[in-house]
Order: sequence, then C-alpha cells, then structure tokens
Amino acid sequence: MPAPSATDTIAAISTPPGEGGVGIVRISGPRAVEIAARVFRSGHGRDIRTGAQRVFHGHILDGAGHPVDEVLLHLMRAPHSYTREDVAEINGHGGAGPLNAILEEVLRQGARPARPGEFTQRAFLNGRIDLVQAEAVIDQIRARTRAGLQAANAAAGGALSNAIHGMRERLAGALARVEAAVDFPEDDLPELIDTALIDGLRTAHGEMVALLDTCEAGRLYREGVTVAIAGRPNVGKSSLFNALLRDARAIVTARPGTTRDRLEEYITLAGVPVKLIDTAGLRDTVDEVERIGVEQARAAFRGANLVLLVLDATTGVTPEDRDLAAELAAQDLPVVVAWNKIDLAAPPPGDALPATQGCVALSATEGTGLDDLEQCLGDLLLGGLQASAGQVMLTRLHQKESLRRAADSVGRLLENTHLSPEFLAADLQDALRALGEITGETTPDDILEMVFSSFCIGK
Repeated sequence: MPAPSATDTIAAISTPPGEGGVGIVRISGPRAVEIAARVFRSGHGRDIRTGAQRVFHGHILDGAGHPVDEVLLHLMRAPHSYTREDVAEINGHGGAGPLNAILEEVLRQGARPARPGEFTQRAFLNGRIDLVQAEAVIDQIRARTRAGLQAANAAAGGALSNAIHGMRERLAGALARVEAAVDFPEDDLPELIDTALIDGLRTAHGEMVALLDTCEAGRLYREGVTVAIAGRPNVGKSSLFNALLRDARAIVTARPGTTRDRLEEYITLAGVPVKLIDTAGLRDTVDEVERIGVEQARAAFRGANLVLLVLDATTGVTPEDRDLAAELAAQDLPVVVAWNKIDLAAPPPGDALPATQGCVALSATEGTGLDDLEQCLGDLLLGGLQASAGQVMLTRLHQKESLRRAADSVGRLLENTHLSPEFLAADLQDALRALGEITGETTPDDILEMVFSSFCIGK
C-alpha cells in the first residue's frame, strides 16, 4: 500500500451528506493551521496561529474576501490530535452548499482531497492506533445495535490489542530463551527450555484457542444476520413482520397475495442486528407480478441465515406447507416454525414438521407469543457462543485466520518439544508474525489497503 506523502495536507467533509445543524470540514497535515488561517477571519480579530486558544468564532471567506459561512474553528496541534498531525476542524452549517463551499476554499489554498479512510490511515501510520483499533473505528460508525457498539468500543479502546500484545510478549520472551539455546549451546547456562517456558506457552496457546471461539459472536455483532419470513399466502407473514417491527410497515389485507415485493427492515435480537425480510406468499400463480414476487421470495431464502416458516393454526399443515418445508430442508436452511392465528385456533399437537430448529405458537395480530419467538430466534443466533458484546473478541475473518495460524504454530511446538531449539524457534517466529498481522505490525499491504479503502471519505 503506497503511503501518502508526509508533506501533503488533506481535507474532506467529515459529516454525512444531507442537512443538519452542523457540518464539519476536517484539515490534517503540516499546513493545516496555515491553510485554515488563510480562509478564516476571526470575529474578534484574533490570529489563530499564535497563542494558546484552540476554538475561534468567525467566518470563512472566499478569494474575494466575501463571507462564505459563519463557523467555529477548532485547532488541534500535533501530536495531540486524531492523526498526530496538526488538525483544523471547521464547524459550519450542515448543508451541502456551505460545506462544499468551505471545502472548495480550503482546497484552493493548497490542501488536496483526502482519500477514503486517509485520516484514520494517518493515525495508524503515525502510531496513534494499531490496525485492530483502526478497524474498530468503522465498526463504531456502522454499528446498528447497542451490543455492536459495545463490541466496537471495546476493540477501539484496546481490549483486543492488549490481549494480542500480551500473547506476543509471552512468545517473544520464550523465543529469546530458545534463540539463546541455539546461539550458546556449549556455554554454561541454566536450562533455557524448561518446564516453566513450556507451561507459559501452553497458557498462551489456551488463550489463543479461547479467543478463536469468540469470532462467530464477534462477526454476528458486527455484520448481523438475515431472517426471511416464508409461507403460503394469507398465513399472516406480513402481520408477523409488522409485529416484530412494532410498526405497520407492510400492507395487510384479507386478500391472498397482497405482498408481491420483498420488504426489508432491521430489528435487534439478542444484541444482533437482524435484517428481516417479508416475502410474497408461495403458490402457483398466473399473475406475472405475483410470480416475480414468488421468485424474489425464493432468492431471499437462499440468501438468508435463517427462515421463519409461518403456518396457519386454523388450517393445520397443508400439502403446500409440506412442499415448502421440504424445499427449505433441501437447501439445508435452519427453519423455525411460527404457528400463527392461535387467537382463532389451537395449533396441531406434536411436531408436525420435524426438520426444524424450533416451533413457537403466536398471534401476530394480538402480540401473543412474540416474546417466545424472539427468545427462540435469539437463542438460535447466539446458541453456544460464549461471548458478550463488551469482552475481548475477534470480529473479522482475517483476524481469525492469523490467530489460527499462530495457535497452530504454538500447538506444533508443544507437540514437538523434544526437537532441537532451531525448530522451536521457527515455530515461535511464525506465531509472532501471524499475531503481528492482527495489530498491523506485520500485516500484508493488500489487507491494509482493503481495510482503509472500506472507510468513508472524511474519516
């Protein structure tokens, strides 16, 4: 990944598009204060380049000296800033017009447009944060649930970084002793590869294995899952969709086939963001629009992590229900059955569709049984995952892959402690390199490029 020039001063709008009370244009680099001084006029005639003051009120001026916007200017001097460079943040009115006009004047004075993620990239390159913390920044921005935000905050605060650094220190200490045994085999030294060293490596290996077990929970909190609602027409899919949303999002009528387009909304279950999809009722139809809706429904099932199959308690299991259940089973999809309309009839006794992961009776119109359904879905999503949102956890597949290789290297060493120190040293070096990939010390350039290019411009 080509590093940006240290002499560049970069600028970008750091608040999202749209209208708001306040918007921010951020400038970072060696000329940040100089450029800010050229476009800003203090309301009290102060020179922003001198003195200890860090917040100024005034106006941004255009090239002819005309006011562009009334602003607050915040100065943060290196190294006490997000990027560890001089940073100026111009707080103007939050609309496209004033913010673009401010940015235009800043660029006219010599700043260049920032690339996606370049402010955070500079924070990483300048040693303010490591790669784990940099990735946590975008997780904080994109968090859809409180649990997801807690997981991102824990990583941004250094929880995972500290755990990885602790493992690296333990392995580095062991490597120093093993390499001493290699370099000075004939010297009169105490036994270097002793029980204490091996026990310490076993402890580190156990920590790695335990941390690997958190990856699926971390991924769920960060990425979420997709749950598709399936069923025949008029069994109450849209009513259940609305009930889970606590909002009348989907049109509900007594006429079968009302839902023709797929509707998507997010809910939270067990702290996990869930994309809930309401689909068209599955049946043979000559109506072209409804047929397209049925095709979209089947596509939604294929892309879902779990399918919520809605059955009508007033009719019991029909041949169409069995065909749909068989179709879902053939795709090896986890299925939860929701017996709807129990306010009108009791569901059939027993497990009518055995190839399912759960069965809940409810009334979507009255809200009966919704808590049981949410509990069932939450247990399935996080079942067996021993990780809470605020604890140390992996959240990305490349982190898992690197830690797995580190654990494999240490495990291989522990199985071959009888080998010569040269082999043990090689395993420890491999493990240290793999751990360094997580924090950014030995990360390949293509992964770094992927991480920072996924950021928005201005962060």
